[in-house]
Amino acid sequence: MIYLDSSATSFLKPPQVAHAVCQAFQNMGNAGRGAHAATLGASRMLYDTREKLAGLFNIADPARICFTCNATESLNIAVHGLICGGDHVITTVCEHNSVLRPLYAKEQEGASLSILPADEKGRIIYERLEDLRREDTKAVVITHASNLTGNVTDLLKISALTRRYGLLLIVDASQTAGSIPIDVEEMGIDVLCFTGHKGLMGPQGTGGIYVRKGLSPRPLKVGGSGVHSFDKMHPVDMPTALEAGTLNGHGIAGLNAAIDFINETGVGAIHEKEDALARRFIKGMADIPQVILYGDLEADLRAPIVSLNIGDVDSAFVSDILWEDYEICVRAGAHCAPLMHHALGTVGQGAVRFSFSYFNTEDEVDTAIRAIREIAEE
Repeated sequence: MIYLDSSATSFLKPPQVAHAVCQAFQNMGNAGRGAHAATLGASRMLYDTREKLAGLFNIADPARICFTCNATESLNIAVHGLICGGDHVITTVCEHNSVLRPLYAKEQEGASLSILPADEKGRIIYERLEDLRREDTKAVVITHASNLTGNVTDLLKISALTRRYGLLLIVDASQTAGSIPIDVEEMGIDVLCFTGHKGLMGPQGTGGIYVRKGLSPRPLKVGGSGVHSFDKMHPVDMPTALEAGTLNGHGIAGLNAAIDFINETGVGAIHEKEDALARRFIKGMADIPQVILYGDLEADLRAPIVSLNIGDVDSAFVSDILWEDYEICVRAGAHCAPLMHHALGTVGQGAVRFSFSYFNTEDEVDTAIRAIREIAEE
């Protein structure tokens, strides 16, 4: 099997991730629920993971990082916790439904929404951002990289405006955390939402949210916290404020090990290899008849994602052939990015997405190129 679907989840992971999860099952208690060795060990592991994530994203205070189940939960916390009825929000056509649907829900509660367009290559039209800003604009909610085109957002351009007008910058880093450098201070990020199971190479069911000092989102859920048990209200101190209930300690232990691998290897080295594989695939598509590629393929910085179609053939049909005849795993369809498909004109057809990881090889890429060539010729 050749796995080229890492934008959905990193099926290929460092071996120490599975080992850490197995070890956690054997010795981990419930963090913050007691003073014995098992619970204290869990608490230390959680704090150690926060510190490693803080180092990875240049976050000064690890306590400003809260663990979640995934980026979707993080984005829901950010949107529902910081946006109110009467607020105006700017987002883009590049967004995943984990951004769009919470924002649509806020529209039902009285918030208003403006959507920044993209060009025929899926590139955000940054010049329109200033035009969309209003006096009641509260935030810009934006992806760091499109999960469909691989185009990377220029967050410095976005934060130049959000800083000038005192707007919140809420970033969905689902496709970049762990594989493209992120510096929350330099990029002016107020809230960073990320998942653990993609570029961070951790287990599914892990993720997190960073909230800068001075912001206090309303919690998405309240309940057990291990502290202040006689208070009627949930604790307000971070990170407990956004971590009601028992955390996925076993999964976070795996995430901890994955971050060690990323730090040892280097985010730059990981990106360099993934980018080289993606560009090798793009080059291999150049002379194949009827292949249509999407995105800004010549950009200096891209996520390792390449989406394509073959003529007017249904994307799901191509994906099925890739699996049944070649045992190549890709994803076809809408990719939970409806506005981007409208912008690209692929609503009915969808697209076949190839996404590459540090653990893929050039031979696997070349096999995928041959497969697309043969399918196109047929």
